[in-house]
Amino acid sequence: MITWEKLLRLTGEHLSLSLSAVLLAIAVAVPLGILLSRNRRVADPVITVVGLFQTLPAVALLAFMIPVLGIGTRPALTALFLYALLPILSNTYKGLMGVDPSVKEAARGMGMTARQMLFMVELPLAFRVIMSGIRTSTVLIIGWATLAAFVGAGGLGEPILSGFAMVSPKLILAGALPVTIMALLADFLLGRLERRVIPRGLRV
Repeated sequence: MITWEKLLRLTGEHLSLSLSAVLLAIAVAVPLGILLSRNRRVADPVITVVGLFQTLPAVALLAFMIPVLGIGTRPALTALFLYALLPILSNTYKGLMGVDPSVKEAARGMGMTARQMLFMVELPLAFRVIMSGIRTSTVLIIGWATLAAFVGAGGLGEPILSGFAMVSPKLILAGALPVTIMALLADFLLGRLERRVIPRGLRV
C-alpha cells in the first residue's frame, strides 16, 4: 500500500515536473512561433524538426539522455520539454498566420509600429489558438510525466510502475487516478483563464 503522505509528495513532484516542462516550452515556443511567422520560408522545416521529437518513443528518448544527463529530474524535464514544444509552437504560428490581413493593414494605416501591431493586434487575435496549444500540451505532459519514474525523477509514475511489478491494481490506480484528475483540472482551469483573458468581442 501507499500512504497518503507519500501520495501527496509524489503528486507534488509530478505537478512540479509537468508545470516546469510546460512553462519552459511556452518560453521557447511562443517567441519561436512569432519569429517563424515573420520568416515563413523556414517555418515548415523548423516545425517538422520539432515534430520529430513527437515521433520518438518516450522511453527511448529518456534512454538516449541518460548517458548525457544521468538519471533524475534533468533527463525527465528535458524530454518533457521537447514533447511539449510542438503543440505550442504549431498553434502560435497558425494563430498569427490566421490573423486577417485587412486587420493588420488597418493597424498599419493607423500608424502602429510592428511591435505595437504584434502586442496590440496580432497576439490578442491569435491568443485563443495559442491557448489551445498550451492546453493540449499541458494535458499531454501531465500524462507523459508518469514516465519520469523510469529515470528516478519521482512523480506518480512510481506507484504505477510498482503496481505493474507487483500486479497490484490498487497501486496502479493510486498513481493513475490523480494523474487523470490533475489533467482534467488543468484543462478546466486553463479554459477558464482563456475565457477571462480574451475580450468578450473576440470569443466568437
